[in-house]
Amino acid sequence: MVAVSGARTRGARLSRAMGTGHGRTVRAVALLLPGGEVRGTRRPTGVHAAALWPLARHLARAGKEEGLTTHTVRYRYGGWNGDSAHPVQDTTWAADEVVRRYGDVPVCLVGMSMGARAALRVGGHAAVNSVVALSSWLPVVPEPEPVKQLVGRRVLMAHGTRDAEADPELSYRFAQRVKKVNPDICRFEVHSDGHTLYHHWAEVFALTTDFVMGTLFDRGFARPITDALAAPPPLGLRMPLASGFGRSIRV
Repeated sequence: MVAVSGARTRGARLSRAMGTGHGRTVRAVALLLPGGEVRGTRRPTGVHAAALWPLARHLARAGKEEGLTTHTVRYRYGGWNGDSAHPVQDTTWAADEVVRRYGDVPVCLVGMSMGARAALRVGGHAAVNSVVALSSWLPVVPEPEPVKQLVGRRVLMAHGTRDAEADPELSYRFAQRVKKVNPDICRFEVHSDGHTLYHHWAEVFALTTDFVMGTLFDRGFARPITDALAAPPPLGLRMPLASGFGRSIRV
């Protein structure tokens, strides 16, 4: 692994597994990728990871009988750190580690903010079959974010329309570029919500769970996801996430 000048080299880690246990076979894995900072060479404080634990638990409960295990990735460093893109390295390691531990099982990367950017970058890993990107942090840089690695993957994006930390328009433009090379992408807009999606967390949980279970276990999707995947842009990339989504869906 690449070391940051002045910092002691250390490894990324996976959190304790949630979900399968008591002799159940692991048939699929969801890797949760937390947010972070633009720059930071210290170990993450755990605040960003803790924000995803409720979603990790929710997914684990929903997929327990089918054999779903969830892990949260614990990065080496708290920041993206420019061209070093440390969360990308750590996510790649995590996907490799899943293969080492569980064998040839499908993986869904579920990222928030900086973690969403990492998930989209690592979506081309051989073990990954799908990506969920929430409140994607996709800053304007000299080179646009790559998209070809997402060919053959199913991708779900969701973004609050009042996000002041990660521009939702940039995630829409990214989704447009992905759609040109991969039809299997949809994007939902969470109206009146901000970066954390706190006010519509229940709907976001349901949306994410439906997509993860659908991609990892070949289930049918809820009608809004099916419609969003089938709709041409811009409709399928600006699909409103309805208040109360998922209340009638058993997960």
